[in-house]
Amino acid sequence: MQSNIIINNLSELPVAAKQLLQAFPDKKIFAFYGEMGVGKTTFIKAICNELGVTDTISSPTFSIVNEYVSAKGDKVFHFDFYRINSINEVYDLGYEDYFNDDAYCFIEWSEKIEDLITSDYIKVKITKDGEKRIVAFS
Repeated sequence: MQSNIIINNLSELPVAAKQLLQAFPDKKIFAFYGEMGVGKTTFIKAICNELGVTDTISSPTFSIVNEYVSAKGDKVFHFDFYRINSINEVYDLGYEDYFNDDAYCFIEWSEKIEDLITSDYIKVKITKDGEKRIVAFS
């Protein structure tokens, strides 16, 4: 089943993040899809804020993964696979340890590693329509 959340402006991000988390209370792995600049990182920041992450949340474009801790003490991993050149880099990173850690995993550029995401995950696609964003998830 696919559902949508419409985000008309940045002030609606916290509500949208809460809606996504509430729709999947037992899921921890979220694979994000969308073109460059559509707002994947910005939406993930809102989700991390909703989880109570107090660290500075930034794009892991160069580090590939950033680790945070939620207000409840849960681990939160934020991945950005845009800059990987081969799947071997993902193996070298030890991705299995992250994905199997019962931690929240938010994955940008998921299409580059889709075959490696074997756990039950939520697919989140963000598209633009003028100034608003449409977040489709299933």
